[in-house]
Amino acid sequence: MDIEEIQQIFFQECEEGLAGIEVGFAALRGGDTDPETINSVFRCVHSIKGGAGAFGHERLQAYTHQYETLLDLVRSGAVNLTPELLDLLLGAFDLLADHVAASRDGGDAPNDAAMLERLTAACTHGAAPAATQKRGTEAAPEPRPAPSAAPANTGDDFDDLMMMLDDVLPASSEAAPGFVGDAADKGWRLEYRPAADAFDNGSEPLLLLRELVRLGGTVTECDLSALPALASLDPDQAYLGWTVVLPESAGEDDIRAIFEFTDSSFTLERVGDHQPLPVAEEPVTEAAPKAPAAASPVPQAPAQAPVDDAPRAVPVPAAQTIRVDLGKLDRLVNLVGELVITQAMLAQRLSEKDFGTVAEMVDLEHLTRELQESTMAIRAQPMKTVFSRVPRIIRELEGETGKRVRLELEGEMTEVDKTVVERIGEPLTHLIRNAVDHGLEMPDDRAAAGKPEEGVVRLSAAHQSGRIVITVTDDGRGIDRTRVLARAIERGIVHADAALSDEEIDNLIFAPGFSTAESVSNISGRGVGMDVVRKNVQALGGRVGIQSRLGAGSSFSLSLPLTLAVLDGMIVTVGEQVLVVPLSHIVESLRPGAGMIKRLGPTGSLIDVRGTYVPILTVANSLGIPQHEPDPERGVLIVVESDQGQAALLVDSIQDQRQVVVKSLDANYQPIAGVAGATILGNGRVALIIDVDALASRERLAARSSRAAAA
Repeated sequence: MDIEEIQQIFFQECEEGLAGIEVGFAALRGGDTDPETINSVFRCVHSIKGGAGAFGHERLQAYTHQYETLLDLVRSGAVNLTPELLDLLLGAFDLLADHVAASRDGGDAPNDAAMLERLTAACTHGAAPAATQKRGTEAAPEPRPAPSAAPANTGDDFDDLMMMLDDVLPASSEAAPGFVGDAADKGWRLEYRPAADAFDNGSEPLLLLRELVRLGGTVTECDLSALPALASLDPDQAYLGWTVVLPESAGEDDIRAIFEFTDSSFTLERVGDHQPLPVAEEPVTEAAPKAPAAASPVPQAPAQAPVDDAPRAVPVPAAQTIRVDLGKLDRLVNLVGELVITQAMLAQRLSEKDFGTVAEMVDLEHLTRELQESTMAIRAQPMKTVFSRVPRIIRELEGETGKRVRLELEGEMTEVDKTVVERIGEPLTHLIRNAVDHGLEMPDDRAAAGKPEEGVVRLSAAHQSGRIVITVTDDGRGIDRTRVLARAIERGIVHADAALSDEEIDNLIFAPGFSTAESVSNISGRGVGMDVVRKNVQALGGRVGIQSRLGAGSSFSLSLPLTLAVLDGMIVTVGEQVLVVPLSHIVESLRPGAGMIKRLGPTGSLIDVRGTYVPILTVANSLGIPQHEPDPERGVLIVVESDQGQAALLVDSIQDQRQVVVKSLDANYQPIAGVAGATILGNGRVALIIDVDALASRERLAARSSRAAAA
């Protein structure tokens, strides 16, 4: 593996670290008081800093050095985490994300001078008086001024290291009395020696040792053997080494994770039962007899340890992961898709030979489906990777609009295919911006309406009926349908005499060029945002739904397939063509009875489905298929749900229901209006997959054009 591949892994871990920081800050902003939350944020920043130093990203290293200094003071209690300080840390996090992006993409580093000045001021002037004491009645020292924002290769780091001897060692000795030398205990022994140029590469022994102490470690020995004479001492070099013992509860992965992105040398060994950990003793010389220890001696373990009948907790093994190149994973998905097709072909051949139901084929079908589902699960990612960007968007919108917004997240761990995760980010961003800019009122207007001044935007994700539904809800003013219709007429989107239902008026906001904003701003006004939402969602095989009540807010729901590679479909015939209707769109199928069909104009028809009239769409006419059954009363109607509402697709017959592998027409042929893709059936024949939303939209536009021409 070359250095570029290793660096790419570092940037992947930077993204994971940024996501972890975002989650931590969201919890802190929500009132979380668990100290481990700020500790986790600190560890993420520290890991980014260590990697930045190792790969020579000096600006990123310098910035994270100052950032983690303030975080360290916060987690130690030297600086109180006030709402103002939390806002500063959030702003610093946004700049950290920009630094990472600049380092990854090779662009210019952002201007961080003002932020570094604010961080330094918070370190030096924001410290709270220390309430704890160490060494009897001796008061804890005041926090030292923060080091400068220059790269961590100055003598200040050596000063930090010297303070560690006063800060870590005594506290560690009191943290776990009796552990060292207790023959009945099990744990870990770690010998740690920083590299000589550790400070140049962003490594700070002080922080690493503190992390070991937080895991329950005890520093038992400081190795001074490499320390030169004072005249030869270089403050930019590291000379000391330490021996640390840790309890068994400290997991090996957690210990090793502390030393990621450092070139320091350390050895870790497990200490088992009846293997006492050695305690460092001062050398005894003839000229200077050994002084008595200040602390009480540790009692020797008895020759026979008492039997403890209490059951011991079995440690839970840590989850293991492996990084796999995405290209290899895509190839695996394609191979599984081909296996599904081959299995369908084999089943078709056996059926043609009148073999009936073969038990082995049934087992093969079940195993193939299970393999396909397991492979899809490997590609699945939690929506958390998308949701983690939203808090920053909200903060930026608050600053630009002057509105106060509280973000509520739900279903962050809901998993969906990686392709969907990658492509849903842009439409979700447009919906969030629309909710804040158009949905929520200004604080004064909300107060006048009897609402809290702080508006609420709620983002949720959940699995429903084999699909993922992402919902963006606000408690703002709702959709003013009178104003929307007037603006649509003004811009020529609909005719002045058009009679539209509430649902149709709501869907006008997705029309290209539509906007109710009075002026163009950085946020909205050009009429492209909601149009992009619908097009991107439809490209993913999904649909958009709207619910709104004037004065009470709006809710936008995106219904998307869990995966774009395989779907369950109904196999139908239209003329000589075999088509696939996605099962996720189908409500029911029926043969119309007498009196159920109502004619509408020269070409249109409606069907009465339990008191509701649903338009009939002739698939053959939409796709240009000849020799089809034109009479709805002699064909089969499939009632489907689309983003235009319900419709009934007229087909000749229904053949089967099965799982099909989706093949892209864009990549293998060319886009076809009304067709979402293609698949290969068990008999080797290619079948087109109907794009229900596009088909319904085309038919509705054609009907409007016909009515307009007739008028």
